Amino acid sequence: MLLSLLAIAACNPPPPEQRGYAERLAAARADKDAEFQRTNDPVPVSRKAAVLPLVYYPIDPALKVPGVLRPDPKASVVTMITSTGSQEQHRVLGTLEFTVQGQPLKLTAFASAQNRVFVPFQDQTSGTETYGSGRYIDLVRTGTDVYELDFNAAYNPYCYYSLTYVCPLPPQQNRLQVPIRAGEKIRPDAKS
Repeated sequence: MLLSLLAIAACNPPPPEQRGYAERLAAARADKDAEFQRTNDPVPVSRKAAVLPLVYYPIDPALKVPGVLRPDPKASVVTMITSTGSQEQHRVLGTLEFTVQGQPLKLTAFASAQNRVFVPFQDQTSGTETYGSGRYIDLVRTGTDVYELDFNAAYNPYCYYSLTYVCPLPPQQNRLQVPIRAGEKIRPDAKS
């Protein structure tokens, strides 16, 4: 009986909200490339040939995962070192708990401008396949504590493109001990 239900579910089309996901994400990536090519900010003319077009892992819907935010009752503030060695204060919203490839993981989420959630992270690809200082995910705050972490949308901070930017580095607790092969990569030949 269970096998029959699984077979039926496997033959059904994806839910309507999943239709076009890869196409929408690919279009957003193309728009970002076009914008970065057209302007000199954040990618200066001297770096365009080295980093554009941007490179990404193939889109993997399995790396778009639900996460539950466990709010920080203390409303803690964390000091993050930046790409220039300065320090920035960031207010902790809580801990996002999620599962990737069967492994339970956690990332600290921080308050950001415009009702957003800022999630900086490093993983086992940092420094080899992805930017060594880490990548970011931005989330829109929800009315619940449930979020969708789309690692396919992970992006390099602007300090990868230009040293004129000051970027917070992921704190120790946001250094995942697994590879997250999704989102923006670095060009092997590009020097940052």
